[in-house]
Amino acid sequence: MHPNALLDLTSQLLKEVLVLDSPADSVVSAFFRKNKALGQRERHALAETTYAVLRQRTLLKSLAESGSGPHERRLAILGWQGNDAFMRGALNEKERHWLDQVKAIELKHLPAKQRHNLPEWLADKLQQRLGEAEFWSLAEAMNEPAPLDLRVNTLKAKREEAQAALAAASIDCEPTPYSPLGLRVPGKPALNKAEVFTSGAVEVQDEGSQLLALLTDAKRGEMVADFCCGAGGKTLALGAAMRNTGRLYAFDVSGHRLAALKPRLARSGLSNVYPAQIAHERDERIKRLAGKIDRVLVDAPCSGLGTLRRNPDLKWRQSLQAIAELQVKQGAILASAARLVKPGGRLVYATCSLLDDENEAVAQAFGAAHPDFVQLPAQELLAKAQVAEADSLCENGYLRLWPNRHKTDGFFAAIWERKS
Repeated sequence: MHPNALLDLTSQLLKEVLVLDSPADSVVSAFFRKNKALGQRERHALAETTYAVLRQRTLLKSLAESGSGPHERRLAILGWQGNDAFMRGALNEKERHWLDQVKAIELKHLPAKQRHNLPEWLADKLQQRLGEAEFWSLAEAMNEPAPLDLRVNTLKAKREEAQAALAAASIDCEPTPYSPLGLRVPGKPALNKAEVFTSGAVEVQDEGSQLLALLTDAKRGEMVADFCCGAGGKTLALGAAMRNTGRLYAFDVSGHRLAALKPRLARSGLSNVYPAQIAHERDERIKRLAGKIDRVLVDAPCSGLGTLRRNPDLKWRQSLQAIAELQVKQGAILASAARLVKPGGRLVYATCSLLDDENEAVAQAFGAAHPDFVQLPAQELLAKAQVAEADSLCENGYLRLWPNRHKTDGFFAAIWERKS
């Protein structure tokens, strides 16, 4: 494709994404469905440029003001993630001169909001939580793309075997530092064509998400519930931990998300998973299981602000009001899910948020209102699950993962046991 045509397409995609009324990944996918002639490299350039602009939206919008021409074209030029010489082939002399001037600017002299690229309300909360130095470390980490983490399906392979199979497919990887089930792959290789993936020996899952499944500690023959299963990454991990025995309920209010679980479930080889769409957390199906479940994992709906490396649009689509509304919903879902737990059973509350409002505040409110649940120390449970450096992953008895410290998505988990 001619450089001008590809730059025009990138500008068009940015115009659609920056409306910010839908998740960026769904807008990008829809755009590719409309432009089926695009090759793999062209798709990569379009998608990565779009995400680069979303990560650095405040900075690039400011820098773009000094240029001329359509706004989205200027953003595409500044955020370009494809071949630089190819992109310059689409520029006129004035644009090339402007781009060179912009690249000569020392970013350290720019205002703070242009360097951290976060909405002010979120920057304020994180600075108060972490202090100045670590805030900037986190902001820098969240402006970088995330690696690709895989979980080895222990029903089908050992980690060393999966690593060797990936190497044979020319996919480099290394063991994740904490999860004993994980492999980390740099870049974005064509994993879906590799036999090790199509056979179900590995599944895409962030290392932090793997740790949530390990904290749940599902065992052979138990009854387990993944209360907000989504597309089922943790469901598959729990099913493998149960060695395909017992009964694993995968609940979600979204039929679309449950449909996304089906092909993953088919690859996994699991037959102990029972997906079920529920209307809400008080659904009759939930009531019938009250007091019968050994392990309940509640990966609650949240802001997703721990996943900004993968979903940078979320920071521009959330607000303080939305966080307050989520906090109420999270408390209601956790309280409802707790009814399922049998005496002596385990309850895990988790989010992929960085904010205390959605994490410690919800867990502490639940603990105060439910004296029949005793909090368990996350570090001890992780160590028991053979997770390396478990103490470094926890704060005040909770799992607390930060992208800058742990190179995972941001995750939180609180664990309780119901008194017998």
